[in-house]
Amino acid sequence: MSKAFSEFIPLGTSAHDFELEDVTTKSKFSFNDVKGDKGTLIIFMCNHCPYVHHIIEELIMITNDYRVQGIGFAAISSNDFVTYPEDSPEKMIEFAFDNNFEFPYLIDYYQDVAKKYQVNCTPDFYLFDQQDKLVYHGQIDDSRPGNSIPTSGNDLRSAIDSILYNRSINSVQKPSMGCNIKWKKNSVL
Repeated sequence: MSKAFSEFIPLGTSAHDFELEDVTTKSKFSFNDVKGDKGTLIIFMCNHCPYVHHIIEELIMITNDYRVQGIGFAAISSNDFVTYPEDSPEKMIEFAFDNNFEFPYLIDYYQDVAKKYQVNCTPDFYLFDQQDKLVYHGQIDDSRPGNSIPTSGNDLRSAIDSILYNRSINSVQKPSMGCNIKWKKNSVL
């Protein structure tokens, strides 16, 4: 496991479109398909990362709490699953069912979407407003595996609440931290 931090991306950046397959339904989804009426959270994650495992329960609570309030969700796995078979589509299906995903779990076969979004780690959170502009790109909260801080989702929940209740979002955002993206050997960044 190589620890990495999310890249700085200017707030106000427009969401990049994509068309990716949901491993559980085999249906294709674009950004517009997963977009919520009030905002959209795109989550880059994978099956094997201990940082993802550490926050997954809270993440599922967040998605369940906010999807009924008009926030759209999608998770994307971009890791090279040939080299890292624990991130294969079959394992993604298991992970989605084991954790009761109520949102698409999309596979980025060619890693194009991860490159467009400048993803550097898993988990990595991109929150967009109604105009598909980036308003939050940071951590879920201060909890990390082994640091004894309980997982609360405070940072991400605060950003989502700001969208829902028309509050200003703090422009100082702590980067997400997790496992580095497992790029394909011939992948050019």
